Amino acid sequence: MRIGIPKEVMNREGRVALGPQGVRSLIADGHNVLVQEGAGLGAAMPDKEFEAAGATIVSVEEAWDTDLVLKVKEPQEQEFPYLRNQTLFTYLHLAACPAVADALQKAGTTSVAYETVTDAQGGLPLLAPMSQVAGRLAVIEGAHHLLSPQGGRGVLLSGVPGTSPAKVVVIGGGQVGASAVAMAHGLRAQVTVLDVNARTLSYFDDLYHGQVRTIISDPGSIREELLDADLVIGAVLVAGAKAPVLVPDSLVEEMKPGSVLVDVAIDQGGCFESSRKTSHEEPTFKVADSLMYCVPNMPGAVANTSTRALASATLPYVRALAEGGLDHAIKRYPGLAEGVMTREGTLVNETVAAALS
Repeated sequence: MRIGIPKEVMNREGRVALGPQGVRSLIADGHNVLVQEGAGLGAAMPDKEFEAAGATIVSVEEAWDTDLVLKVKEPQEQEFPYLRNQTLFTYLHLAACPAVADALQKAGTTSVAYETVTDAQGGLPLLAPMSQVAGRLAVIEGAHHLLSPQGGRGVLLSGVPGTSPAKVVVIGGGQVGASAVAMAHGLRAQVTVLDVNARTLSYFDDLYHGQVRTIISDPGSIREELLDADLVIGAVLVAGAKAPVLVPDSLVEEMKPGSVLVDVAIDQGGCFESSRKTSHEEPTFKVADSLMYCVPNMPGAVANTSTRALASATLPYVRALAEGGLDHAIKRYPGLAEGVMTREGTLVNETVAAALS
């Protein structure tokens, strides 16, 4: 099979869908891998490493003119003309991207979304590695924007002897939330996690021996916790659907001046009322006296780590797709069916169809 790996075009997106080691595996399987020139530079993976692995370095048009296209982020508008009757394997987040859904349908593309592929335990194995990266980065970025020069409260996350640590509230206890809690707790912040599932909260309570506060999430508890928070991490997820809006602007207006809110759910539309996609170049905007950070491709900031983590998770599915096509791959990995968004241009995912009316 001819497999194409284009260079990502989203702002400051340095990740590449597959590194040289993954390419080497596909070449060993007998496939032809075409990598766009410079596709791996942002992840510190130069063309010569891909060539050494057996790939052919090509133009953007050639990378897209293949049977199976591997990407990281959903196609951007400038990439729509390259779509055709092929298979695209990438993060898609179609519930929040109607223009992408429309382009895939018009082009007759078969698309599989990383974020909704499931495993035998019902987990999300291709979303998990980037969720872990994003959760940890959310705390790092939040701590950075709490600094006075960034417009934050001037609070050190850990505090120092004689002062109180920052108060970090994590909304959602899934992969993103768990990673954010681990990072914030490791940095000695005072951490609270809110979730609607009592079992999830019990897990945190047992893991941290009561050192992390656990509270059932509802509008009242969210309000109470956010009024005293320095940093808020929005980490809610409804697989394949738009994120619920849990933090209204009226609540943000009552928060401490200089507090920071990081919306990791922004790929799915965001869980704060005023959330809108920002970029690594201009990551924040103000709502009342608080800062909101809403970068949709957060893991792109650590492109080398993210590429390696993502590629190790996706490679078994890629090899199955390349070996015998989509139906063959689904037989081997039944959870791959949950990732199918379009088949030859027909939207087949019911959750996305409902979200897009």
